[in-house]
Amino acid sequence: MSNLFSKIYPTTSLSSFGVNHQNLHSNSSTIRCCSNDEYSAGTEHNGYVLSSFPEKNLVPYQHGLVKPPRPKRIILVRHGQSEGNVDENVYTRVADPKVGLTEKGVEEAEESGRKMREMIEKDGGDDWKVYFYVSPYKRGIETLRNLAKSFDRSRIAGVREEPRLREQDFGNFQDREQMKIEKAVRARYGRFFYRFPNGESAADVYDRITGFRETLRSDIDIGRFQPPGQQSPNMNLVIVSHGLTLRVFLMRWYKWTVEQFEGLHNMTNGGMIIMERGYGGRYCLSMHHTREELQKFGMTDEMLIDQEWQKIAKPGELNYDCLITGPSYFTHFDDDDDDEDKKFEL
Repeated sequence: MSNLFSKIYPTTSLSSFGVNHQNLHSNSSTIRCCSNDEYSAGTEHNGYVLSSFPEKNLVPYQHGLVKPPRPKRIILVRHGQSEGNVDENVYTRVADPKVGLTEKGVEEAEESGRKMREMIEKDGGDDWKVYFYVSPYKRGIETLRNLAKSFDRSRIAGVREEPRLREQDFGNFQDREQMKIEKAVRARYGRFFYRFPNGESAADVYDRITGFRETLRSDIDIGRFQPPGQQSPNMNLVIVSHGLTLRVFLMRWYKWTVEQFEGLHNMTNGGMIIMERGYGGRYCLSMHHTREELQKFGMTDEMLIDQEWQKIAKPGELNYDCLITGPSYFTHFDDDDDDEDKKFEL
């Protein structure tokens, strides 16, 4: 095991993690699963729970093994103006994933990159980096490439193309007149649940974004963005995607209702929404955005009150007094009920 360890972490010794190599099994060639041995995954050693994921275990810090710091921000970026934003007839002859940016869209992406770098540099940290998740659609990739012009190679920690961040699927090659009819039907049926023929509803997007969210949370917990021992709290995650997809991402993250989602407005092309780490460690919109900006985005007073709680809460905590969901579902309580009866777990 020590030989394997030295190949993976040539500058780090096992003793850095409080592990005595003499206590390891002499038969190191044996692969063990679900073992009850002293150092098996999930057991506690020197006050730390060892995980089956090496990224979680092999993170040396001066005072022992601790979870990597959470990134400073999650920055949501909508792609720049696309050819389809200007002329919907494009979709009748070009597949949606192949629709690219206009010249204005390129400029919007470049401007987004400049604003992003300026915002990050105001933090004053000298070890900051950015890590990108990007939609595989052409306009998403082109937006990434142009906003990344503002960052030196040393500032880019990595990039991952993520198909789950693609645009809502409106069907294959689109007939413009038929799409007008479909969108009119959607307005009557409901924007969240209406599924386009051979395509998706926003509810379908919600399902795949749920999977991406779990991947993102795992990446944050493990600290995948930098090598073990080099993680910095000044990491910034950037998600380059599409208008509806990003609204659904926020809906899923903050547990907004369907009605609240349908009240939201699209981001502008090249626009950004910032989820910044609050005082307790959770990601909060009101750390960066003003109340007026969030109201313009379509957030209600109840959603804004919850954001103030997000600003000071710790990861894993529940807002038992949240007004977003609980009280709105029940109509049989009197106004003078005890406070305890008004608390609902999210």
